[in-house]
Amino acid sequence: MIKVTLPDGSVREFAQGATAMDVAKSISDGLARNVLSAKVNGEVRDASRPLPGDCTLSLLTWNDAEGKSTFWHSSAHLLAEAIEALYPGTKFGIGPPIENGFYYDIDLGEKTIGDGDFAAIEAKMKELASKKSAFERKALSKADAVAYFTEKGDEYKLELIDGLNDGEITFYTQGNFTDLCRGPH
Repeated sequence: MIKVTLPDGSVREFAQGATAMDVAKSISDGLARNVLSAKVNGEVRDASRPLPGDCTLSLLTWNDAEGKSTFWHSSAHLLAEAIEALYPGTKFGIGPPIENGFYYDIDLGEKTIGDGDFAAIEAKMKELASKKSAFERKALSKADAVAYFTEKGDEYKLELIDGLNDGEITFYTQGNFTDLCRGPH
């Protein structure tokens, strides 16, 4: 059993392998529906990742800056998935959350996006969001990450990987989109 200390100082015990979402569900279904990520020992992480053992835990919702940041980061990935579906061959830079939302740097090559395209992108995002695809985190070796983005032909991701250390590289996949990403989602 692991001991999880909540912000009010209460301590709850859970089986090894429990996630922050398991903790949220044990408190209330309503809370679980609103959790966007979790702060575990001071680190913001996916609510679906197993807890590392005895820890302190804060469940983050839209009411928390880190919860909003997680929501917007996931929204950036949803935007990228929609762009890739509508504009195959798009190359991606970064897609971070910012103070009041998110963005994604993209290179469409010879294609362009104009005002008339935004409705189709938004519709595709809504379609993809309705599928409620889970974000799946996967650690990869640097060699495997390089091989993936070399095959995909995305030099911007290769530049980002070049600055990372082997053993610290993670990908997230949701739906049909996979990206180099440290999370959380």
